[in-house]
This record gives sequence, C-alpha cells and structure tokens, in this order.
Amino acid sequence: MKLIIWCILMCLSIWAFPQTIIKVFDRETREPIDLVSITCEKPDVFAVTNANGEADVSAFYGCDHYVLRALGYKTRVIDYDMMRELSGKVFLERNPFNLDEVVISGTRSDQLSSEVPLRIKSISKTQVAEMNPQTAADLLAVSGSVYIQKSQQGGGSPMIRGFATNRLLYVVDGIRMNTAIFRSGNIQNVISLDPFAIEKTEVLFGPGSVVYGSDAIGGVMSFQTMNPQFSISDKPFVKGSAIMRYSTANNEKTYHFDVNAGWKKLALLTSFSSNNYGDLIMGSNGPDEYLRPFFVMRMDSTDVLVNNANPKVQNPSGYTQLNFMQKLRYSPSDKWDIQYGFHYSETSSYSRYDRHIRYKNGLPRYGEWYYGPQKWMMNNLSVTSYASTCFYQKMTLRIAQQSFEESRISRDFNKNDRETRIENVEAYSANLDFVKFISEKNKLIYGAEFVTNDVRSTGINEDISTGVVVDGPSRYPQATWQSFGFFLNDIHELSDKVKLIGSVRYSSFGIDAVFDTTFYPFPFTNAEMSNSAITGSFGFIVRPNEKWIVSMNGATAFRSPNVDDMGKVFDSEPGSVVVPNPNLEAEYAYNADFGVTKVFGDFMEVEVSAFYTYLQNALVRRDYTMNGLDSIFYDGTLSQVQAIQNAAFANVYGFQADLEIELMPGLDFGTNLNWQKGEEELDDGSTSPSRHAAPFFGRAKLSYRTGKLKMMFYVHYSAEVSYEDMPVEEVDKDYMYAINDEGNPYSPSWYTLNFKARYQLNKNLSVAAGLENITDIRYRPYSSGIVAPGRNLIFSLRADF
Repeated sequence: MKLIIWCILMCLSIWAFPQTIIKVFDRETREPIDLVSITCEKPDVFAVTNANGEADVSAFYGCDHYVLRALGYKTRVIDYDMMRELSGKVFLERNPFNLDEVVISGTRSDQLSSEVPLRIKSISKTQVAEMNPQTAADLLAVSGSVYIQKSQQGGGSPMIRGFATNRLLYVVDGIRMNTAIFRSGNIQNVISLDPFAIEKTEVLFGPGSVVYGSDAIGGVMSFQTMNPQFSISDKPFVKGSAIMRYSTANNEKTYHFDVNAGWKKLALLTSFSSNNYGDLIMGSNGPDEYLRPFFVMRMDSTDVLVNNANPKVQNPSGYTQLNFMQKLRYSPSDKWDIQYGFHYSETSSYSRYDRHIRYKNGLPRYGEWYYGPQKWMMNNLSVTSYASTCFYQKMTLRIAQQSFEESRISRDFNKNDRETRIENVEAYSANLDFVKFISEKNKLIYGAEFVTNDVRSTGINEDISTGVVVDGPSRYPQATWQSFGFFLNDIHELSDKVKLIGSVRYSSFGIDAVFDTTFYPFPFTNAEMSNSAITGSFGFIVRPNEKWIVSMNGATAFRSPNVDDMGKVFDSEPGSVVVPNPNLEAEYAYNADFGVTKVFGDFMEVEVSAFYTYLQNALVRRDYTMNGLDSIFYDGTLSQVQAIQNAAFANVYGFQADLEIELMPGLDFGTNLNWQKGEEELDDGSTSPSRHAAPFFGRAKLSYRTGKLKMMFYVHYSAEVSYEDMPVEEVDKDYMYAINDEGNPYSPSWYTLNFKARYQLNKNLSVAAGLENITDIRYRPYSSGIVAPGRNLIFSLRADF
C-alpha cells in the first residue's frame, strides 16, 4: 500500500509541477547546444541555453508551447504535455534553412528575422571557430557578403553595398562605436574587437538610422560579446576555454583564455587574448608591382634603402595586440537582468604600409609613417526589466563610457622633422528602449538616445637630430559633438501572411569647436553647428507559407557632420591639404530594398535581395579657399586647399544572392554573390565610379561533417576593376595597383582556394587546421594598400573545461 501511495504522489508531483530545466542537444552528435533561444507567447517569457545546453524555464509556468530556435538548426515547437514526456531533454536537427532566426540588429531588441524587412546576415560562434579569423575585420569577411579593405595589416575597413567608413555603423552590445572623428577615409577601429569574445555577429544591410541614428546609411554591424551564464542548480556553474593558434603567413602566435563562474543570481565572465603578428608574406604568383624589393632603415642618422632578402615580405607590417573583457551579471529575479561590462584593447604601434610604398623623385616619400598604439576602453551598464505595464513588456537601459586614443607619426625621407598627431575621444551615451505589445497583432518598439563626444587633439613636432620637441598643429580642433534622438517602430500583423512595418525618428545634433590659429590663419577661432534630421521607413513582409518570405522596404537615413568633417587639417594626398569648414549640413540617403527567400523542401534555400540608394547633399572633399587663398604651405609643401563640403550626389545599386543546398546528409554546398555599382558626382558635374563600391565578389564552399570531424573547401573571389572603371580618387594611387599593358593602374581579378578542418578529439579537446590560398596567389584586394597573405597554414588547439 505504501508503495502505491508513493507512486501516486510522484505522478501527481510530476503532473502538478512544470518542467523547470530544459536540456538541448544536437540530434546527430549528442553534444549540448548553447545559445538556443526558448520562447513562449503566453506568458511572454524567454530563456537561452548555457554552454551545457541547459536553460532554466521556471518562469514558463502555464506555457502551452515552447519554441526552440538556434542558428543552423530546425525550429522546434513542443507543447506542454510533450515537454513533460521528454523530461525536458530536447534534440534539435541541423538545418541551415531557418527563416525565423532570432536577431537583435533590426531594432536593438530580440525579434524574429521574419519581422525585419531588410537582409540580415548572422555569423555564429561555431562559424568563427571553424574559420579561425585573425581579427574582427576578417570575422566580417566570413559572412561572404562584406568586402574588407586593408591599408596595413593592422586594419580592416568593411565595404557594404557601396558604402564604407563613417557611412557604416559599428555597434557593440547595443552601444555605438562610431565617434566624432570617424573619417571618410579607410578606418581600422574594428580590429579593437576580439573575435574570441564575440558570441554572435549580425550584419544588417541597408539603412538603420531610424533605430541607430547617424552614420547607419549602408548598414549596421552588430557585435554581441559573450554574456555571463548563471547556474541552474545549487552548484556553481564554471565553464571556460583556452585556445592557441599559429599561422605561417605572418608567423602569428595567438593565445586566448576565458572563464565563466555563475551562481543562481550572480555570474562573472573573464576573457583575455594576446596576438603577435609578424611581417605579412604575400604570395608567389601575381603582379611583380606588388613586390617589396627594399625598405627604409635608419642608420647613422641617415635613412638608407636596404635590399629586402625576400621581396614577398611586407616590411614593415607586423604588430601585437592585447584584449581584455570582464563582465558581471546580476539577476535579483526573473523580471530583472543587470549587466556590467568592461572592455579594453590596445595594439602596439604599427606601420601604415601603403604610405611606405609611396615614392617621390624615385625615392620613398617617407622615412617613417606609423600609427601609435590604438587604444579602446568601454564601460557599459545595461539594465533590463520584464513586466506587463501600460508602457512596456520589456525595457532596456544602456549607459556607456568609451575612451579612444589614436595617433599618427610621420617623417619625410632623410628629413629630421617628425610630426606626431594624437587624438583622444571620450564618448558617453545613454539608450532607453521599450517593447510593448499593443495587441496580439501589433507590437511597438520605441526609445530614445543621447550621445556626446569630447575630442582632444594634440600636435607635437620633434627634431630627431637634436631631440628638441615643440608644439605642432593639431589634426582637429578641441570640440564637443552631441546627438539626441527618439524613435518609434510599429510592427502590425494584417493577417497570418502579411506584416507591415513602419518607423520614424527625430534626431538633433551639434558641434561646438575651438580652433587654434597659432599655426594656420583660420578666419575663425570658434565654430558652432546645430541641425536636425527626420528619418523614417515603411515596409511589408509577405509570407505565403512557411517556405516563402517576400519583403519590400523604403527608408531614409542620414549622417550628421562630425568633427572630422568640419574641423580636420590633414594632407589628403601629396600637394593637397584639407582645412576646416564649419558650414556643413547632414547628408541624406533614400533607399529601396526588395528581397525574396524561398526554401525548397528540406534541402535548399535561395535568398535574393536587390537595392538602390541615392545619397543627397553628400559630404565630399572639394577645392576650397582660405582667406582668399587656394594654396597654403603645409608641412613645408605648397598644397592645394580643400575642404569637406555638401557638394555632390551619389547613387549605388546592386543585388546580393545566397544559395544553400544539402546535397546529402552531412554534405552541404553554399555560395554568396555580391554585385554593386555606384557613381558619385565630381567637381565639374560629371560622375565617377564610387570609390567604396567593391567589385563583384563572393564565396563558394563545400562542407562535410561526420561524427566529430568537420571539413570545408571554399573559394573566395573578386572581379577585376579595369582602368576605365577605376574611381578618379584611385587613379592617382598607381603605387597600390597593378599596371596594364598601356601603363595604367588597375585592380586584377583574383581567387583563392582554401581548406579548413576541425576535429573533436574528446569532450574537452579539439584541434583545427587550415590551408588558405593553396595556390599561393599574389593579390591585393581592391583599394587595399597591403597585399593579402600568400599560402597560409593555420593550426589551433582548443581546450574546454
């Protein structure tokens, strides 16, 4: 009788108490899956699995259906009774054809990709582990849809849909990384991010100004760093990894370590990486113009040319880097999530390679040209509240402080005068975002943002023969840039098959700058600028069935003038100097997007998107006068005066296409195609091909997995940019390009064959290896100053604990 009563009580307890722990595994490998999103509509709750594939779903009490989503897996919907029968143990099937991925880049809040009428490309932590990118710039290239330009090895300037630099936005954990000195020339700030510390990367293609404000014209790159994970039991949850990597093309030696310690309400995460990159070695088969026959060395107070023992070695190009991240997470209840993050990155000094291959009168123009250490620090506090109030179901407050330091050091060949220009930016921001379900068919996402940047710029001139150091002209004025905005996004479900998405944003921005007239006779000492912008978007998503998505979107975007636009003094090219211009307005973009995604059965997915963007009032460099003079002396050279002005229009159009096919279980084929064409207005009213419209490029890959082994063979390629199609700005940079039969510069087409493999030795140890550029092609990606790596053998070892 006692046994019968005990069994009845056990059954009643199982029936009465809902499942509180869910464990998710890969059906094929039986390995746990982390970062699985588990959601429920009623109640409106969600959870994410940890590194052990476990999630606490105690807040799901009363849930009728659990929805499990993970990148690269089939979405699974499990009702309450089935979840009890499974005892919370769930297996997911691999499937790259998921049209309902959880993304955040569309609105800075969790939502389904099928609610965003723009193309979004995600890069998972698993893909990063398989591809082993050296920097965050290389990580973006993993998408197959972002073109990367590099002026030096310590760099990486993405090009997206014909736009680049300060017309693209970088976001880290919901915080904008762009500063008031982001320039129109190529930038390298993205390398401050550590690929090992990034949990997921999303690239939103097209305007994002409604949510993110200024700069988000061509796209938004959203980097989500690792989050501390709680324990779901009474025991502490401790998880970590250690990674070692070596590459032959630049003698790379990289080490990484991260550890998570979590309790039920408190969790800590520490991440550290060290990178050492030697001089980069180019390939053997390609244009001889790319070779480096000699380099400059200082000997006995004289710059001398030294023969390069191996002309394929790009001397100087090596550098080192350190990255550190510390996060603290506290959740007093399932209604609150509080996180603090500290990020720090610092490089060594590194040479700007493209300046070292410039020549003047048959000799190198520079004896020295390098960037000082690039430093980035961010303190970020985020507070998220979940509640059913009249204002929101979800509210997130983000407060951040960032410090940036960059510097440029240059000296002409066999000259004693060394110019050092140091820039420091202190950036402060606050974002308040709300999500409110007005009804089952209507969701509002709205919020406000405040950003301020304090720019401090210093100039130092040094005579290296005497050691005498004096003040020199600074690159920028001492300035403050501020922006405030608020936005509203409405997602309305007209029917089960049609959704309308509309949004609007108001932004105000301003600059207050103080100019030093000690070195240059500016006609002003103070300059103020203030203006505003209204942007919006309207789109729809039609989903005839679960296998089809058709979307269309029209949007405007803007970029407000920053301190780099208004107040910079620098030599843009030999014989030209750019001077300040306080009379600037925002540039506007008008964009149209059309996309179609179709899944055929369970074996193929095709995604095609087309776009057109018109840029009005574009901020461009044009000839100018200062105090009535069209030329002034700058660093001892009589130079044409130029300034940034609202003086042009530009347009760009193109298409992107992705294809994924499961040829057989374990064998997949995929390809990415990107074609864009742009033009911009010149001084005389004629047009030139756009500098930042990359040539046709793409990637094709064949991957195979079986048990613990994953292998991938892939091709990267880029089309030629002929001399006739070269942008006017690039034609004079013949030192960076190959020379055709007529003696004119052009960018040759190229392709690389590559192989990667990864093997799980046991539960805690895995090894990865790869051979990039197998045929040792010598190529320089379009607009790049440094030649890409030649044949490169990569080996890495990972230990998980």
